[in-house]
Amino acid sequence: MDCAILESIKQQTEVLNLSYSLEILPSLLHGAVTTLEVFALVLLFSIPLGILIAFAMQLKWKMLNWFIHIYIWVMRGTPLLLQLIFIYYVLPSVGIRLDRLPAALIAFTLNYAAYFAEIFRGGIDTIPKGQYEAAKVLKFTPGATIRYIVLPQVTKIVLPSVFNEIMSLVKDTSLVYALGISDLILASRTAANRDASLVPMFLAGAIYLIVIGIVTLVAKRIEKKFSYYK
Repeated sequence: MDCAILESIKQQTEVLNLSYSLEILPSLLHGAVTTLEVFALVLLFSIPLGILIAFAMQLKWKMLNWFIHIYIWVMRGTPLLLQLIFIYYVLPSVGIRLDRLPAALIAFTLNYAAYFAEIFRGGIDTIPKGQYEAAKVLKFTPGATIRYIVLPQVTKIVLPSVFNEIMSLVKDTSLVYALGISDLILASRTAANRDASLVPMFLAGAIYLIVIGIVTLVAKRIEKKFSYYK
């Protein structure tokens, strides 16, 4: 008899949890859309900026190199959360005011561009100097040399490191809640505090795992595509 009652209570609890999960899922998915928007925009801006900085580091301009090294040192040496707070809360004191989302995008882009710049710089440094000399002999322009000789090799070399950073970016997007942006973490935290339940946090974790899984699959496909280049 007692076992039957316990089993009935267990079934009712499972039904309630499922019903509750379906009830809060739309708000979590709405937050996830914001998270993915931040992720996509940061990726769109930070990778090209990182590549430009990496090639700029190859120039023999001391002032430019000094500025780039200071920039990378600051971006990599301070927490991303501190950079978010500085751009959104401190810059207004000197007359620079930004909305929450632009402030988050600028902070993330500057931070991740520094990491991507170092990754691409390492890839560029592995290209033998003889290949540049051969390109000159073949009358390649600097742009053609970069496009047809340097970038294909560098891309193959840096892909694993780039995708590691991309996976870190997926998780780091959770920091935007510190600025009050309605992302996945803020939505799950709001539901958890309101309903005194951990279910929203577990669902948020599951959504992050799904996104990371998708990124992993895409990474493997792209790496396989470039595997022809040895």
